[in-house]
Amino acid sequence: MNKTTFRSHSIATGALALMVLTMASTGALSQGKPAAPPPKPGGAPAAGAVPAPKILVIDRNVIIRVSKAGQDIVRQANGLMQSAQSEFKAEGQGLQKEGRALQQQVAILAPDVKAKKVRDFQGKQAAFERKVGARQGLIQGGIFKARQQMEQALGPILQGIMQERGANLLLDRNAVVLGTVNVDITSVAVQRLDQKIPSVKVQLTALPPALQAQLAQQAQAQRR
Repeated sequence: MNKTTFRSHSIATGALALMVLTMASTGALSQGKPAAPPPKPGGAPAAGAVPAPKILVIDRNVIIRVSKAGQDIVRQANGLMQSAQSEFKAEGQGLQKEGRALQQQVAILAPDVKAKKVRDFQGKQAAFERKVGARQGLIQGGIFKARQQMEQALGPILQGIMQERGANLLLDRNAVVLGTVNVDITSVAVQRLDQKIPSVKVQLTALPPALQAQLAQQAQAQRR
């Protein structure tokens, strides 16, 4: 019989920053949408002409990691996870104790009694896992909503920088293989984002169903 452990069904506190970065890097938090439509500097090109690309680069992971709002999201999410771990600790330890006692009893119990006790314990274990998983999902939903607020604030900032520099194409640094000029505007974007939105409230919120399915698929793939 498998032992019940709360730790195996929760997110470690120190992993919250990684979770935020992972959700952002996969595009889950922006749902595949760009932060803002690219501006069109200068006059319109002649009919049939293709404007020369004027490229700028940002690193979204860095923006999440070093911006005040991004750090605030991680701090609050860590606090929510610690609160959940404290709340569920006694119940998890109780299940561990019950599981150990049952393991010691099964060898001397009659088959029908043993089967019932095992079913009852597994039911308690499954209910506890669902409760922990539900809270974990609400925390992820809170991170998702907070990151959306960051994206909404960041979009106009990036658009403004592009207009200032006459750019018509913005790339994430992950998409850049090689470059010979410095066109990275991450630090400027972070400075302006800090001024515009230094903090974001993280509240327990249900994840959108589509994102729940996407994250579940990713978790399943990682376990393989």
